[in-house]
Amino acid sequence: MWLAPAVLYTAMYMSSTRTQIYLTNDQRRRLDELMVERGASLAQLVREALDAYLAVQKPDLEAALAETFGALPDLEVPSRDEWDRGRPPR
Repeated sequence: MWLAPAVLYTAMYMSSTRTQIYLTNDQRRRLDELMVERGASLAQLVREALDAYLAVQKPDLEAALAETFGALPDLEVPSRDEWDRGRPPR
């Protein structure tokens, strides 16, 4: 069964929301180059870029802690006995 491209688009992205954005001339030129290079639509490239950006915005806190564990092995931390809560830090 053959379906028109508009029907396929509607079926695949029915839950999407139409959004207008403004791009610089350079951004649009670079996206146009990617569209030709990858054979993708402008909307697809924008959605992929947005998904990648949003994925980076929610860091995995456990992974971040694991990656930085031991990053300052020579750090000297004073014992609690040396704390003087009445004076500002040096």
